Amino acid sequence: MKKKRWRFKAMIFAMIFSLLALSSCGKPKFEATYDWPMKEFSYINQDKKQVSLADLKGKVWLANFIFTNCETVCPPMTANMARLQQKMAEEKIDAQIVSFSVDPERDTPETLKEFANKFQADFSNWHFLTGYSEEETKELAKAFKTLAEAEPGTDQFFHSTKIFLINEDGIIVKGYNGLDVPYDEIISDLKALTK
Repeated sequence: MKKKRWRFKAMIFAMIFSLLALSSCGKPKFEATYDWPMKEFSYINQDKKQVSLADLKGKVWLANFIFTNCETVCPPMTANMARLQQKMAEEKIDAQIVSFSVDPERDTPETLKEFANKFQADFSNWHFLTGYSEEETKELAKAFKTLAEAEPGTDQFFHSTKIFLINEDGIIVKGYNGLDVPYDEIISDLKALTK
């Protein structure tokens, strides 16, 4: 009788262990490298609709900094983000993308929409934001531990070329190279945070 009970317990233990092993295999692992709270904001997008941090709470999202008059990094970064958006759609990943303009004075909603259309951006989950002051731009960049400032003597701006990952709680948890994009890593991280 004791042997039967012991075998039964061993069998139950083996089944539980197998189930735990299987469940841990199904979800990609995620390791945060940042732990920075996102600042509150409420700006307008390319369709003149308000988009705030509150609207994004409960959602995983990617963010970057761009401006439409950019002569260097912004066009390739936006093209890379469009490619990433395509990969997200293929993998059925439910996440948002936010591109903050660092030149909100010139980047009107219409200008941003025209710029985004050059890259076939899908506006169903990608917001190009504007409608704030130069001072707010600097404060916004500080939340990402970076800067966004006018380049003296030109109409260009200094800004980060990273793609930032923000979790459902509005915490900036990771940054990636926006020019040499690690697509597989980002997709894996998005899967880990959205499932």
